[in-house]
Amino acid sequence: MAKLDRHLKRERRHKRIRKKISGTPERPRLCIHRSLNHLRAQIVDDLQGHTLVSASTLDKDYEKLAGKRGGKSIEAAQYLAEVLVKKATEKGIKRVVFDRGGFKYHGKIKAFADKCRELGLEF
Repeated sequence: MAKLDRHLKRERRHKRIRKKISGTPERPRLCIHRSLNHLRAQIVDDLQGHTLVSASTLDKDYEKLAGKRGGKSIEAAQYLAEVLVKKATEKGIKRVVFDRGGFKYHGKIKAFADKCRELGLEF
């Protein structure tokens, strides 16, 4: 029952966050999702309903950079940030709104966000 309660709390936090932020063509939304084994990140234009850029620890681009598959570590989150920022700069995306997906801002989520900022993504 505790797992269900934790999941429901995250869903509620995520809904509360999404009421306040939205991605536009000028400043799309960077959302991240963390599962037990993998990380996924997308840059989304909410007005048109399109995903502009996506990256995951399951992608081949990630596997080339990291040398392995899987996203259980903070290093994996940093590698994922490198892949995502590279794809975003190719599309001309420099500024985003960060959506942490209801997850606490620490650990992998914080490492991902810090690395994105370090590589030049502005939010």
